[in-house]
Amino acid sequence: MDYLNVAVTAANRIRAWLEIAASPLDLAIRLYVADVFLKSGLTKIEDWDKTVFLFEELYRVPLLPPQAAAALGTFGELVFPPLLALGLAARFSAASLAIVNVTAVVSYWRVIGENQAALMAHVFWGALLLVTLLHGPGKLALDHWIWRWLEGRSLRDPS
Repeated sequence: MDYLNVAVTAANRIRAWLEIAASPLDLAIRLYVADVFLKSGLTKIEDWDKTVFLFEELYRVPLLPPQAAAALGTFGELVFPPLLALGLAARFSAASLAIVNVTAVVSYWRVIGENQAALMAHVFWGALLLVTLLHGPGKLALDHWIWRWLEGRSLRDPS
């Protein structure tokens, strides 16, 4: 019995199973992060005056007036999570939410820096966003199917 062939066959089977599991995991990551940011955005629009007050008094976004920071942050938290969940412009959405996440940590540092759990939550969300940004949204994403369709069209129609 050739032990090397047995090991390679076993490794290939394990790899195939892991590749099958990758797409549902990619989807779960996208859905989880999208849920976190979308809920935050929905909370902001529930009471806009309170949101602006928080951006004036607590969240100190560098280089932006509080009203603009509140509007941009809320926009990002409402627009990009659904796109991320669908896997549509997923890398762009992940990058945009990563910017929102980093901005939140920087602007809210004096509170988050003292709250280890809040800081670790932002680090966790950032790491999950990096998975989508660097790895892509996976096969259970509109991006995957759109690219397959576009590639098929470009192979059939060279003009």
